[in-house]
Amino acid sequence: MKVVNLKQAILQAWKERWSDYQWAINMKKFFPKGATWDILNLAEALLEQAMIGPSPNPLILSYLKYAISSQMVSYSSVLTAISKFDDFSRDLCVQALLDIMDMFCDRLSCHGKAEECIGLCRALLSALHWLLRCTAASAERLQEGLEAGTPAAGEKQLAMCLQRLEKTLSSTKNRALLHIAKLEEASSWTAIEHSLLKLGEILANLSNPQLRSQAEKCGTLIRSIPTMLSVHSEQPHKTGFPTVHALVLLEGTMNLTGETQPLVEQLMMVKRMQHIPTPLFVLEIWKACLVGLIESPEGTEELKWTAFTFLKIPQVLVKLKKYSHGDKDFTEDVNCAFEFLLKLTPLLDKADQRCNCDFTDFLLQECRKQGLLSEASVNNLMAKRAVDREHAPQPKAGENANIQPNPGLILRAEPTVTNILKTMDADHSKSPEGLLGVLGHMLSGKSLDLLLAAAAATGKLKSFARKFINLNEFTTHGSEESTKAAPVRALLFDISFLMLCHVAQTYGSEVIMSESSTGAEVPFFETWIQTCMPEEGKILNPDHPCFRPDSTKVESLVALLNNSSEMKLVQMNWHEACLSISAAILEILNAWENGVLAFESIQKITDNIKGKVCSLAVCAVAWLVAHVRMLGLDEREKSLQMIRQLAGPLYSENTLQFYNERVVIMSSILEHMCADVLQQTATQIKFPSPGMDTMPYWNLLPPKRPIKEVLTDIFAKVLEKGWVDSRSIHIFDTLLHMGGVYWFCNNLIKELLKETRKEHTLRAVELLYSIFCLDMQQVTLVLLGHILPGLLTDSSKWHSLMDPPGTALAKLAVWCALSSYSSHKGQASSRQKKRHREDIEDYFSLFPLDDMQPSKLMRLLSSNEEDASSPTDRSMSSSLSASQLHTVNMRDPLNRVLANLFLLISSILGSRTAGPHTQFVQWFMEECVDCLEQGSRGSILQFMPFTTVSELVKVSAMSSPKVVLAITDLSLPLGRQVAAKAIAAL
Repeated sequence: MKVVNLKQAILQAWKERWSDYQWAINMKKFFPKGATWDILNLAEALLEQAMIGPSPNPLILSYLKYAISSQMVSYSSVLTAISKFDDFSRDLCVQALLDIMDMFCDRLSCHGKAEECIGLCRALLSALHWLLRCTAASAERLQEGLEAGTPAAGEKQLAMCLQRLEKTLSSTKNRALLHIAKLEEASSWTAIEHSLLKLGEILANLSNPQLRSQAEKCGTLIRSIPTMLSVHSEQPHKTGFPTVHALVLLEGTMNLTGETQPLVEQLMMVKRMQHIPTPLFVLEIWKACLVGLIESPEGTEELKWTAFTFLKIPQVLVKLKKYSHGDKDFTEDVNCAFEFLLKLTPLLDKADQRCNCDFTDFLLQECRKQGLLSEASVNNLMAKRAVDREHAPQPKAGENANIQPNPGLILRAEPTVTNILKTMDADHSKSPEGLLGVLGHMLSGKSLDLLLAAAAATGKLKSFARKFINLNEFTTHGSEESTKAAPVRALLFDISFLMLCHVAQTYGSEVIMSESSTGAEVPFFETWIQTCMPEEGKILNPDHPCFRPDSTKVESLVALLNNSSEMKLVQMNWHEACLSISAAILEILNAWENGVLAFESIQKITDNIKGKVCSLAVCAVAWLVAHVRMLGLDEREKSLQMIRQLAGPLYSENTLQFYNERVVIMSSILEHMCADVLQQTATQIKFPSPGMDTMPYWNLLPPKRPIKEVLTDIFAKVLEKGWVDSRSIHIFDTLLHMGGVYWFCNNLIKELLKETRKEHTLRAVELLYSIFCLDMQQVTLVLLGHILPGLLTDSSKWHSLMDPPGTALAKLAVWCALSSYSSHKGQASSRQKKRHREDIEDYFSLFPLDDMQPSKLMRLLSSNEEDASSPTDRSMSSSLSASQLHTVNMRDPLNRVLANLFLLISSILGSRTAGPHTQFVQWFMEECVDCLEQGSRGSILQFMPFTTVSELVKVSAMSSPKVVLAITDLSLPLGRQVAAKAIAAL
């Protein structure tokens, strides 16, 4: 008989009662070549014939089972065929289909093309929908049976349905395939969610607890599919988190003016990477604030820390609250953190002592104001602390009684800043005397530092500085002014100038600079600070044109200083005087050197310079500092003597208002300016100081010791302690400036690789990450672009990558890569802008853009390979990655470095030699998976070539469905295909 089609062949087999293997042999004779059984829809044809009657045809079903077992038909075609059957009233047919599913539903696989694997995902999704509908129909039948008094049959079928559902869903591989299918077919997933809701409603009335719990378990498993990547175990066994501690200390010590958002994002990144529970996370932030405050040097630093703790950190927590799910939960976590904090009684007692107040009370009230704690929680916590405080060491009677506590002052200073900003907005010409009164009040005691710290912590310092620059600009000219108005204008100019210098030295000159707008005239003070003010790491040229103004103005200024008994004020152009003073000082110095002027004349001149306005003395010393640097050892004496003359106050009745207050600020400014030069020339100048160390973190490096020794020593001490303190942060920062990024990073990585104890390496990673935050972007480029490729491509260094230091380095590399990648789209912090950029090599030549051209990295790599052509002759297909499909900008150095690192990883996985470097790659990828959140589009793994996925699943530790889902970009169709192919083959 000539068989025309599939249906006829099946019917003939049934009529002639062929056995299953006989059927298979004959089928292959009937349909010899060409189309596969799936294209002919064999599974569907068999099921169609088997399900014609009220009960299934056992012979035809045996053919289907044989076809499944001998892999004549794919699992996806069988699942698709089953899901088309919808007459759930035919019990025996449904049970037969459930039995067929039972054959393979927990061991699905597909070794075909990517499209076939995606087909399997879709078929499984259809089968899941069918199972849910079947279960709902069985549950309805059971209810009807209960009402009619015949429950047994319905219960049996419902149990069978739930059993298959549970068996299908309990396989992680199946859930991973369903996860991909959900992204492929969103509408089908919506249908599944509806079926699940409907099933829940029907089963709610079910009396059998066993079946109900089984149904709930299946529902939970289905609902977990979309979020199967975001489940992370938190670390319950750890209580200290040095990275959070160091990050907060770093920010409080070096970046009070920074915006809160980057800090919030960085903290959240650490919280995610280290899986820190929220209460312990908040506790660590408070602990760091307490430690920073207690160990801060007296004076400005202490006020900065107080402002940071009481004004900035509550704002940071308010923003962190937005990241957490549910306000109520976060307030409970903050409450829980305070409960833990109250147990650290010695720390709180020390803070009370340092701040001369009930530290906890101030902090709790501030948190309550920001909505971080409820009234009841605050009262409860305060009551607990009050009991502890009774046993705290009390200060002696009278001691510190008159000193007002800093937290109270800082909290009062914050609204004052807003009021001052409003006052400064008024028209200066209308009531200059009133404005002078406000400024004079700001200069008294520690008011200025308090106001600046409060402004810095609340992000108002930039507008504060802008207002003072505008005032300073307003007071530079005085045409047609009266003798009464002239001193007021001189004072306004002087006070604003001194305040701005003080702000620049305390918080960095970036705060003062305006965003460059083309065409706008640059104010005098901005010009002066850019070109004439000595700062750390800025070398000035004393012969620069900015120090050489119009000669007629210089001559008239020299005459004025030399001949008159005191400085004239009326119609004085103060900005011109400030710019001319440097050339005037040069004339005067030359005259003194050549014996034209005697020392008495010099004293009179310097008294004139500093007698009325202190800013002239500041400008004079700024030039002298630059001048002294250029002189030989024996030529410096007179210049240094002149600095000495200008630094001391003038004891005279005839000075202008607020002279003593202005001199205090002037002395502090001059001390900062002269520090470097005085150290280099081994000179001492006594500045009238307010009684505390005005430069606490200056000159921290021990003399005559190689900086490498200092680096290894300080790191060893920090590692032993387990946390970084403010002083160490400043030393690390100085070493980073001196040695450069490559030297700094390379030597610290060498220290990490020397560690052999697991707990030490983990602690080292946590601390190194926070130290690297001094300049994370540049350190990451060096670490991923130079140090790691060097270790991975040089077989003589592979031994250093053994566990535990190798695991630790992999963790550190991933943390740095993730942090830099997530933040490099934003702006560098002001702390990092100061640093001179020193790219070790041009990243364009190191990693050329054209993938066909072998980069240095690839040439390095090929020298270690037996088959030298393999890594260099890469076709685009083998290095195609998600980043190229997302059209990421590859001119960005970080993107280039990441792309090349993943190419290197891909080559190592595909190479024939295995070793510690292969193991390192595995740890690196495991850490990437561990740190990633769900839906990680735009993460560093987008730079990994798609071909790496199939190489990775060959590594036993990485051959899990969840890993495959985590490392592929599922937002792309190609990414889903790659993932489906890898998972289906597991």
